[in-house]
Amino acid sequence: MAEAKKDMSFLEHLEELRRRLVRAVLAVIVGVIVIVFFHDFVINDVIMGPRKADFITYRAFCAWSHQLGLEDQLCLSPPNFTLQSTTMSGNMNADILVCLVGGLIIAFPFIFWQIWGFIKPGLKEREVSAVNGIVFFVSLLFFFGVAFGYFVLAPLSIQFLGNYQFADVENNATVLSYLKLTTSLVFGTGLLFQLPILMYFLAKIGLVSSAFLKKYRKHAFVVNLIIAAVLTPPDVTSQLLVAMPILLLYELSIWIAGRVEKKQEFS
Repeated sequence: MAEAKKDMSFLEHLEELRRRLVRAVLAVIVGVIVIVFFHDFVINDVIMGPRKADFITYRAFCAWSHQLGLEDQLCLSPPNFTLQSTTMSGNMNADILVCLVGGLIIAFPFIFWQIWGFIKPGLKEREVSAVNGIVFFVSLLFFFGVAFGYFVLAPLSIQFLGNYQFADVENNATVLSYLKLTTSLVFGTGLLFQLPILMYFLAKIGLVSSAFLKKYRKHAFVVNLIIAAVLTPPDVTSQLLVAMPILLLYELSIWIAGRVEKKQEFS
């Protein structure tokens, strides 16, 4: 079956790609339907969750602050700003954005499975066995990233940007700007957590080496801390909370690249 697919013509490859794209779109539609079915919960409890004072992240930070003997130094609270729609279609566009991004997140494992199903027949048996379980690990990293973006980056960014003052300008926001911030952080972090997988393939084709990643480790560390410092309040604990997962992913990428190089040496 694999050999037959490898011998397909260009038009047959296009037809195969079309079928898989249609399946991926249908999966997103199913995800959108799920979001619509749980619409009130998704909007009021999930999307608007980081705006509430009892959001789990704010409560966890406050609990850690007291456990560390810092009193209320890490106790964060969401800024008191009003979300508004400045266009007639603003609320509808906000609903569409939530449904589409939510549908993409739900359907992500199936979408990647379709992508992998299209790529897999063109690989050698040894290459396929080397990435056994890739759909599971890609999906797992993606959902870890989504959780990190939602529970850590989104509330900290909202807290920072919502409290940022410029002259005497009142700090209100449109509902679309709020949703674009949260959805881009959540979905973007899910993709960012694919760094180890990306490094694996780059190492396989020789574009990245463990030596290269080690050489620029300090640069990556500094950039990561700068980003964490911008997103978080001015305390070491919250900065490390944001920076550590990305640094761990970077170190994991170095280890993966090293493993790939060792296997290539003995193959």
